[in-house]
Amino acid sequence: MSNLVNYIEPVKFVSFEVANKRNKYYEMSSFVETKGLEQLTKCPIEFVEYNKKQLSRIYPKGTRVDSSNYYPQLFWNTGCQMVALNFQTLDLPMQLNMGVFEYNGRTGYLLKPEFMRRTDKHFDPFTENIVDGIVANTVKVKIISGQFLSEKKVGIYVEVDMFGLPVDTKRKFRTKTSQGNSLNPVWDDEPFVFQKVVLPTLASVRIAVFEESGKFVGHRILPVSAIRPGYHYICLRNESNQPLVLPALLVYTEAKDYIPDAHQEYAWALTNPIKHVNLLDQRAKQLLGLIDENERENQEKPSDTQKQQQPTPVLVPISSQKPAPQTATNDSTAGQRDDLIASVLVEVNALTVEELKQQKAYVKLLKKQHKELKEMKKKHMKKILSLNKEQNTRLHELQSESVRRKSKLLKSGSSPGELTKELDAFEEEVKQKKVELSEWQMRELLDLREIQHRVEKSKKQEHLRQILQKLKDVAAECHAVQLKKLKEQSEKEKKELQKIMERKRHNSITEAKQRDKNQVDSELTEINRRHIAESVNSLRRLDEAQTKRQEKLVLRQKEVLVQIEEEEPKRWSLLEQECEAEYRMMPQDIRKFLQWEADGRPETEAYSDGYSGTDSPHAHSTPPSVKNLVSWSSKKSLGGSEASLNNSTSSPGTARISGSETTVL
Repeated sequence: MSNLVNYIEPVKFVSFEVANKRNKYYEMSSFVETKGLEQLTKCPIEFVEYNKKQLSRIYPKGTRVDSSNYYPQLFWNTGCQMVALNFQTLDLPMQLNMGVFEYNGRTGYLLKPEFMRRTDKHFDPFTENIVDGIVANTVKVKIISGQFLSEKKVGIYVEVDMFGLPVDTKRKFRTKTSQGNSLNPVWDDEPFVFQKVVLPTLASVRIAVFEESGKFVGHRILPVSAIRPGYHYICLRNESNQPLVLPALLVYTEAKDYIPDAHQEYAWALTNPIKHVNLLDQRAKQLLGLIDENERENQEKPSDTQKQQQPTPVLVPISSQKPAPQTATNDSTAGQRDDLIASVLVEVNALTVEELKQQKAYVKLLKKQHKELKEMKKKHMKKILSLNKEQNTRLHELQSESVRRKSKLLKSGSSPGELTKELDAFEEEVKQKKVELSEWQMRELLDLREIQHRVEKSKKQEHLRQILQKLKDVAAECHAVQLKKLKEQSEKEKKELQKIMERKRHNSITEAKQRDKNQVDSELTEINRRHIAESVNSLRRLDEAQTKRQEKLVLRQKEVLVQIEEEEPKRWSLLEQECEAEYRMMPQDIRKFLQWEADGRPETEAYSDGYSGTDSPHAHSTPPSVKNLVSWSSKKSLGGSEASLNNSTSSPGTARISGSETTVL
């Protein structure tokens, strides 16, 4: 049964040769720390190879009666899978163990680096050289300030340590001690630089805070592979790696590829080619300034002896002279460079006025104004319906009164002649009252319509001011956003151009290595020199093209703003014309409304065929139409009476209606 449940078989370790001969991956050996250190010292490479195939466990030696711990980093460097510690002691080795295994979701498992798992690669944990296939890093840590580090008014300092391979382990960088400020100390010292970290995947940075007496405040373990460049607000942990509530540090970290000192100048030239060439030009000018004027003249004017020694030029017929191929080469190179810049450069066009009017903020304002006008005209319709209701009430009362009086006359017992005269006089009186009632209705309708016209005109003028201002604001905002995006696009284009030039350089280097290996160094130097020169020229031409593109965009944006300014008086004039035409149409609209009432047409027809206010100057830009929102309508007829308005009841400036003739005074 044990064969079914046992995954690992513990065996006594004899030697790496014996384990290699047995070649049983399920066997595991345990090493006391002293035995493990002995094997690590004598056979480091074999120890790493052993851990690629089998499991090994390291445990503290029995003489550690105080339950202290050894540094687990020593055995992590050889790929040991299980490095046991005394968990009851929260010393620095235990803190390092908890800090490293905090990552990978605190699962307790970390994958070894690839070169510690591949059988075709060999690794020496004591190496001081760069490992094949692994890019060394340069790590910078700058301690800027701290917050809420201690409740006591004491001095505070920070230590920064690096744990990893023996060549990577550095202890200890330390800041100055703050003078009695533990609440918000500020150091802002020079950054601590770990110049060469050979194996970043196995290295960790420890940032620890102490009081001036040496009392531990808090710390944080950060794997180098997890460090990102920039400013970070790091919350500290206690001895058991539990987060502290308030203590924290503001630091700046940077982890970048390690570049040897011999290649620093070349790397800097590739990073800043324009600055590099400008520096070379500046040095050349400074050297020219040191040369004496006479020496300069001697260099520029050859001596008589040199003139005599110069061979007499031989005249060659023009037909036999061959054109210099350099000019054609330069032209073709310039053409290729222009094509390259054209492939990278993106054309950007300014937004037109119509496109600006489709912006969300502008359309939202139009909808809001449309809603305001709609609500205003709804209120106006309520007043008209109320007036019609009052008119119908008066008409009903007049009809009831006429019926009673007519019945009374018929019952009075008068002679037929007198009765006829009285009935004629009575009908003439009723007719006169109906005319007066119609004239009253006309005056009220005209008053309501004139008031509504003034209010609508004022509101439309206010809306037009808002629309014009909003259009200018939207244009300014869109132009600013477009220029910002253009700047970002320019940076992307420069990076893309640099990538293309870098790929071209790599291709040239590959071709040079394949051609002649004896002259690789000289060709590489020439390729790099040519690459820097071409990069500088291309970047300069790209910068000029981007500058022209931006100037063209700014010019077009100014033209759009001028177009908006020129459109403003036209829209004001259009608004005035529409309001004037609407005012002139008021008496005719009222007469049509009364005619509908006389014909008994339904209210829906009144809406479609009757009075409709003209569009505002900005109505063509409004998505929903603002036409036909107000109509003269009524549910009851006035009884076919004709409308007439006496001159005596008309005030100056009021529309007068008489019969079929309409005038506006």
